Amino acid sequence: MRLKKPRVSPVLESDWSDAQRALLEPQVMRGRVQNIFLTLANHVPLAKRWMVFANHILHKSTLAARDRELLILRVGWLCQSGYEWGQHVLIGTKAGITDEEIEAIKVGPDAPNWLEQDRLLLTATDELAADAFITDTTWGALAKFYNQEQLMDLVFTVGQYQLVSMALNTFGVQLDPDLPVMK
Repeated sequence: MRLKKPRVSPVLESDWSDAQRALLEPQVMRGRVQNIFLTLANHVPLAKRWMVFANHILHKSTLAARDRELLILRVGWLCQSGYEWGQHVLIGTKAGITDEEIEAIKVGPDAPNWLEQDRLLLTATDELAADAFITDTTWGALAKFYNQEQLMDLVFTVGQYQLVSMALNTFGVQLDPDLPVMK
């Protein structure tokens, strides 16, 4: 974690306004409302609008869950977002990413044993993070595996999670009790 304590504190349930309660009650995950949502509840209009987009990326994207999680984990690693990494290690494992692959995501597309499709996803993530652009070579190779909507979802997934990682890091959102620590 970049910060040892939050800059923007999570809203305690005892302090929830009616608007915060309406926002947060549906967000119970693994038995509790996660710190990301408790923190964003400090700005209900922003949180409500962001959650519509985030819901598309996480639940309605045209990408397979495993592909989406490879992108998200690589972004989380590149941004050194301990919170994002921890959440998506759990989600990615459920989507079929192995412990060995989780370790290889840290190395990136040059890690041995990646299938071409996985390597391309990681390459695209690295290119977007470094230059806000996927090269023609990578785009053309990805187009052999993905249709136009999927390629659009790929770009927006990387962008969404880079944005979220920036917010989590800057606000100092602390790990929920069940999240693994980024190593």
